[in-house]
Amino acid sequence: MTSDPVSIEPEGARDGEGGGAAEAGTRLPVGEARSPLTNLRRGPSLRGPRWRWILPLLALAFGLAVQALLIATRDVPETREPEIPSPLVRVITARPRDVRFRVESRGIVVPRTESDLVAEVRGRVVEVAPALEVGGFFAEGDELLRLDDREYRIARDRARAIVALRESEARLARAEAQRRRQLRQRGAASEADLEQFESRESVAEASLAEARASLARAELDLERTVVRAPFEGRVRKRNVDVGQFVSPGSKLARVFAVDYAEVRLPVQIDELAFLDAAFVGLDRPTEALRRAGTTVAGAPVRLTGRIGGREVVWPARLVRAEAAIDERTRMLHVVARIEDPYLLEPEADGAVADAAVPLPVGLFVSAEIEGRKVEGVFVLPLMALRDGDRVFLRDEEGRLRVRAVSVLRRDHDEVVIDGGLHAGEQVVVSPLRIHSEGMRLRATDVGLP
Repeated sequence: MTSDPVSIEPEGARDGEGGGAAEAGTRLPVGEARSPLTNLRRGPSLRGPRWRWILPLLALAFGLAVQALLIATRDVPETREPEIPSPLVRVITARPRDVRFRVESRGIVVPRTESDLVAEVRGRVVEVAPALEVGGFFAEGDELLRLDDREYRIARDRARAIVALRESEARLARAEAQRRRQLRQRGAASEADLEQFESRESVAEASLAEARASLARAELDLERTVVRAPFEGRVRKRNVDVGQFVSPGSKLARVFAVDYAEVRLPVQIDELAFLDAAFVGLDRPTEALRRAGTTVAGAPVRLTGRIGGREVVWPARLVRAEAAIDERTRMLHVVARIEDPYLLEPEADGAVADAAVPLPVGLFVSAEIEGRKVEGVFVLPLMALRDGDRVFLRDEEGRLRVRAVSVLRRDHDEVVIDGGLHAGEQVVVSPLRIHSEGMRLRATDVGLP
């Protein structure tokens, strides 16, 4: 069942008044009927023009008030300077000790003497000794080479015959002169006759002396057909062979001595101060040096070289220093001697050390020369030195101190200080990029230097 909507006619319309709220014939649904209180609830609208700028101002004022309240009631923090962390450094405790200096050098092993075997007479080579091969060893006086000596034997025999003849003539002349002296004493011979026979005697004696000299020369030439070793040595080079004709002055071979070898070691002028002053000529020569002339047993030397892929060490000693500084290199050369470099001499028990290695001539070696000794100095790593002659110290309060020191010697990785340090002080060895006097340091002790 469907009901028709109900219409309510306004009161004014019913009374015939046109006033008001609705035109005649207007109908309001029941749900839209106005209440008498409707107009009272609405009041003035908040969406009007005045409220559009009043509300933001109120919000801003409220925010400023809250901010002012927070500022007024906040806790003010204490002002503190920033703390810079102390750097951690490594230090070494300085300890004085005695030091013996070492001076380094390099050189080439050379024989004591090296010379050419030269033919003194002419002739054809008829025999060569097995030792006269490159690398061969020989002893002093060994026969190395022989020339054809037949011609020299003939000359010797002829000289001997002449000597015999001159001896006979001299004997006859002496006898005749003696007889004339006796006759002169008895008055049976004149003075002129005596002088004549004495003159003949003198001529005969001179002829005999000449003949003997010729014999000596012939024997010497014959002896020179055999070439003998002038010293104990080794053959470096051979120039002749059997059948070759040689003349006086021809070079037969080149040999060198093996009784000892030498190394000529250049030393910088600044390094000479660390060697014996008298030995290198920086002080008055000692009595031993004056007596020995140019050679004396000096400081020990340690020679090092590589043979067969391994490092070998040989002992040596300084024996002399050269008289002048090299004008080109500005260095002074000292000479070290190595006894029996080829281990040819037996030891005290008659055996040769198997573990030792011969030192060949021509080997390049490094040398460490034992120098003079100093006492009470400080040895520090080279990195401990700053700006040439200063060190950083950590004092008892843990603060940085910069101090100048006296540097006696600088090495590849060490420095020797003989003044400015005291025992027990802590020396900083760590790098410090930024530092200032008095700054605090934290230390890690790396032990004694």
